Amino acid sequence: MKQLIDFIPLLLFFVVYKLEPRSLDLAGHALQIGGIYSATAVLILSSLVVYGLLLVRQRRLEKGQWLTLAACLLFGGMTLTFHSETFLMWKAPVVNWLFALAFLGSHFIGDRPLIQRMIGHAIRLDAVRWTRLNVAWILFFLVCGFANLYVAFHYPAFWVDFKVFGSLALTLLFLVGQGVYLARHLQPSEANLKE
Repeated sequence: MKQLIDFIPLLLFFVVYKLEPRSLDLAGHALQIGGIYSATAVLILSSLVVYGLLLVRQRRLEKGQWLTLAACLLFGGMTLTFHSETFLMWKAPVVNWLFALAFLGSHFIGDRPLIQRMIGHAIRLDAVRWTRLNVAWILFFLVCGFANLYVAFHYPAFWVDFKVFGSLALTLLFLVGQGVYLARHLQPSEANLKE
């Protein structure tokens, strides 16, 4: 469910981006709606609202959520400041590569791979399988980053569609593949042990 909440700002960005650009009068001020710049403003505002509410409700954000919010503010802010969508086109590749770097770094920093720290409470694996799974995540984030970059700069008319639906599809496919691989390693719940 948490991952779906993370997609709310992206979906709002997509909806506003696809609107036919028009000017709205709001309290005597002309407000542009539709297109990349108003969509970027909506992305920034909705990210602040969503992550702000999560921070208030949970009293913390995960590191990945902080990274996503910071990248949104940085790349979105630069897009609006310099009036160039190129900055926003770099957001998804950079965030994916930073996630890949975090997973890679966990092989050298700490006592366990990052994926084991994240889901090790639910799954029993040997060290070799944890390493393989962590490497799979590294490769996944690298591929997603390069795919986003390729589409953004070779097919700019479709980069927003790919950013929303292509990235989501890649993520779902990867998670299904990972689920199939891990299915036999799930620990039984306490309730099942008592039956």
